[in-house]
Amino acid sequence: MATEETKYDVIIVGGGIGGGALATVLARAGKSVLAIEKSTAYRDRVRGEWIAMWGVEELKTLGLYDDFIAAGGHHLTRHINYSDEHTQEESEAAEIPLGAMTPGVPGPMTIGHPASCNLLNELAQKAGATVLRGVDDVKVNVGESPSVSYLHDGSWHDASARIIVGADGRGSAVRKALGIELHIDEQHHLFSGMLVENATGFPDDLQVTGSENDVHFLVFPQGNGRARLYLGYPSDQAKRLAGDGGPQAFLDAFKLKSLPYSDAIVNSTPAGPCNSYPNQDAWTDKPYAQGGVLIGDAAGYNDPIIGQGLSITYRDVRIVRDILLANDHWTNPDIFAPYAEERAERMRKLRFAAKMQSIYHNEFGAEATARRKRASDRRTEDPTLQLPLIATLIGPDKVPAPLFDDSVLEKLFGTPAIEEFTSGAHL
Repeated sequence: MATEETKYDVIIVGGGIGGGALATVLARAGKSVLAIEKSTAYRDRVRGEWIAMWGVEELKTLGLYDDFIAAGGHHLTRHINYSDEHTQEESEAAEIPLGAMTPGVPGPMTIGHPASCNLLNELAQKAGATVLRGVDDVKVNVGESPSVSYLHDGSWHDASARIIVGADGRGSAVRKALGIELHIDEQHHLFSGMLVENATGFPDDLQVTGSENDVHFLVFPQGNGRARLYLGYPSDQAKRLAGDGGPQAFLDAFKLKSLPYSDAIVNSTPAGPCNSYPNQDAWTDKPYAQGGVLIGDAAGYNDPIIGQGLSITYRDVRIVRDILLANDHWTNPDIFAPYAEERAERMRKLRFAAKMQSIYHNEFGAEATARRKRASDRRTEDPTLQLPLIATLIGPDKVPAPLFDDSVLEKLFGTPAIEEFTSGAHL
């Protein structure tokens, strides 16, 4: 039997990164907020722990940056790409000083996903939001009178609001209730991640990416010897890291000639699960409808290869917050039209950047290695060819739209490579 209905300005379904951040900033602005979350303990998601500089800028605008630093947020100030088409000396000569790219931002920030979720949960409650964990069987009603019904502590509850926000991830119940279609592209390759500790000797301020043999490798230190590691590898190797031996096989893949700190990684200690997932993009045409709006992965997500998920979410939070605080007529869904327009272009650019990165780093063999070398030389000759990937650091809005076009890929890789990628010949 349901309890008496409670009323709020905003009900947020999903209490992770996007839901917790939005609940915090809206509650700080004086809005009554209910955030409901299924999980009772946040777990290692094997992704969502690297925030690009443009995402750090969003944290600052939201007033959350100092909270993240106090909770252990760790800045990376250097980037090196180590690959088998270059010597170690050549790679290090091309080091990118990340702290010089965005004024006021030392570099990307790394912080554990569970730590971020717990922090935002605490901040939301401190700001006055009602945050419920262990919520199940959520039923979402949208339209002119938005409401939710849910099971919590063994009892059914009803709550109504002026608007419902879907921050409930890739399988979003709010998206389904709003009747919004999710478009998903083809898988290009597989990606696996694992958190390690005791990576003694690996520089805490250095993030690394690269390709060698049949892996694309990435290292993002979190300070004090902890690092989040990733591997990209071909789709036909789905069982490569499966089973009990997966974590050791994952570490063994870092026995790389091109990576000078490979021993520090290989001899580190697993500190979380080793999970794999497909690399692909998903998007919505319009992330809102009468009575509701979507943020974060619920609104569509970027291929994880370029690590934009957190930055995307924090920008979503900032834009939706600003719209809600600037408009009294929340029953008019078209107040979110500027958000939809900006997000569509943002995600288009990031899909392009992910495609560029996938062709460069996640196609393997002698021909792919030679293509990377040619592409690297062409970037040196024409630095504008690098700008779509620079956008993943400084923000897609800061790089001109014409550079996110297949003609740029053709200049970088050549027409056959683009045709093979588009046709699915890489699978």
